[in-house]
Amino acid sequence: MGNKRMKDLTGAEIIIHEKDANALIHQPPSMLEMFHAEPSPPADITVKDGDLISIGETSLKVIHTPGHSPGGMCLYHNGMVFTGDTLFVGAVGRTDLGGGSWETLAASIRNKLFTLPDETVVAPGHNYGDAPKSTIGREKVYNPYVGQRAGY
Repeated sequence: MGNKRMKDLTGAEIIIHEKDANALIHQPPSMLEMFHAEPSPPADITVKDGDLISIGETSLKVIHTPGHSPGGMCLYHNGMVFTGDTLFVGAVGRTDLGGGSWETLAASIRNKLFTLPDETVVAPGHNYGDAPKSTIGREKVYNPYVGQRAGY
């Protein structure tokens, strides 16, 4: 909800998965008021699964992980995955907001993220767990929502 200010301050482009682009600019007024936020400008770039986002000489691969929202995505680079609101350390993102789905989120994690090498570092969008980061291997076993101990 700080997209406009960040864009004004830095000139950064707004990049979002194509399935969330419409929601970005159509936030309910009550949500904006609750967070004292300004409406977001539209996305400068929309992406889809498999696209690359280039930042200087670095490229981040888009992994579409719907469930938290229809356009949920993670970004992979060089043995690290930035999981946003999809996968946390020992937890997962919410699915009770508009467009969220528990079944879709769990499938995204199992079928997309858990296929990455076990040593892949997980860098979530929030530090809710017992550590600021984890690994895919650790989450596959110990995550109480989607790990082996949860019956998956």
